Amino acid sequence: MPDNNFILGFHFSVVFELVPQFSVDTKFQSVSGLKVTMDTESVVEGGQNRFKHSLPTRSGYQDLVLKRGLGSDLSGISMWCSQALEDFIFSPANLTVSLLNENGDPVKVWYVSHAIPLSYEIADFNAEESKIVIETMTLRYNFFKEIPVPGL
Repeated sequence: MPDNNFILGFHFSVVFELVPQFSVDTKFQSVSGLKVTMDTESVVEGGQNRFKHSLPTRSGYQDLVLKRGLGSDLSGISMWCSQALEDFIFSPANLTVSLLNENGDPVKVWYVSHAIPLSYEIADFNAEESKIVIETMTLRYNFFKEIPVPGL
């Protein structure tokens, strides 16, 4: 009988293969952009006017967007983004995104290959609101794939 235990998406971690890396560098509020789509090419068949054939050409991956509260701690990821966006020195990094269970053990893991920063944004400041300032990092990557978790 199939297991119908659906995974909740609020307990996760993001780990970069970067040096230096600090404890703040695994804590994010949200992760989006683990999406792959297939590009197609339309081909018209001679004598057939009712439809076009769609032939797959290549996969395309959406940009990865990471959001977290802005803190005063030193961040290796922020330094990595600054180096790329301000100094134009790009050091592609691999990372893993893991969904965790209630014990902090990975349930699903995705490997993201060759990520580079595209943008770094600090949310608006507003004297009329008392809320956490959010920093947003947008990354372009080559591909992602799911990594099997041993024991599951």
